[in-house]
Amino acid sequence: MKLLRVGAAGQERPAALDADGRLVDLSGLVAEIDGDFLAGAGVSTVRAALASGDLPPLPDPAVRVGPPIARPGKIVCVGVNYSEHASETVAELPTEPILFMKASNTVVGPDDQVLIPRGSSKTDWEVELAVVIGRPARYLETDSAALACVAGYTISNDVSEREFQLERGGQWDKGKSCETFNPLGPWLVTADEVPDPQRLGLRLSVNGQLRQDGSTRNMVFGVAEIVRYVSQFMVLEPGDVINTGTPGGVALGLPEPKPYLRAGDVIEVEIDGLGRQRQTVGQA
Repeated sequence: MKLLRVGAAGQERPAALDADGRLVDLSGLVAEIDGDFLAGAGVSTVRAALASGDLPPLPDPAVRVGPPIARPGKIVCVGVNYSEHASETVAELPTEPILFMKASNTVVGPDDQVLIPRGSSKTDWEVELAVVIGRPARYLETDSAALACVAGYTISNDVSEREFQLERGGQWDKGKSCETFNPLGPWLVTADEVPDPQRLGLRLSVNGQLRQDGSTRNMVFGVAEIVRYVSQFMVLEPGDVINTGTPGGVALGLPEPKPYLRAGDVIEVEIDGLGRQRQTVGQA
């Protein structure tokens, strides 16, 4: 299934794409697409309703698409998780996943504006496969147990301010948690539609120029290992999101003068089977 949330910011309602690709309204069936929905009978309820073909179409199919998950409890991120990204940023390949957190209020819709923070000169892009957790994950022991906790997948643009992240002291969170720094969506694609999350192409363009063109097969740590590993250090709960790292091609890794984002730039992001994003860059 492809689940999504549509409507004005803060007023989104649940929706889905039916078998014919039509946008149908779920608001008469479920209250929200969030952790409670994933932890309970929400997915099975919607699946049965889609199979019946009785769901009403949305009256305005051009309505804004919001993030597919209502504000996550937490966003866990994995750094330097592609070999080519390590090479371009002159970083050693990690022997264990590098983890950091991103504020949950960074999440915006897939086509919402991305704002360059005040005082920023090094705002960067990062296409990433995002994993959405569907059941509590605590001290998982096997990859199969980890994948059983995955509700589905979506696209994340892990926008980053490199000066704040790398030159201002402390941890990476400073450059990761500015407002609008996590466009998410358009869809939450349920795990049954992604038989192998390590065979997905990821691409990102800025102003029509392809900047990132990678594959999840090049992850240092795959999805199952990441979920299992994170569960050793914190309890993952339904609705939590894990950003799994970015392939090569970020502005930080390009020659001088590095083409960091500027107001007016247009970012286009896609992952095989998970849809597309398009953001215009503005100024905070």
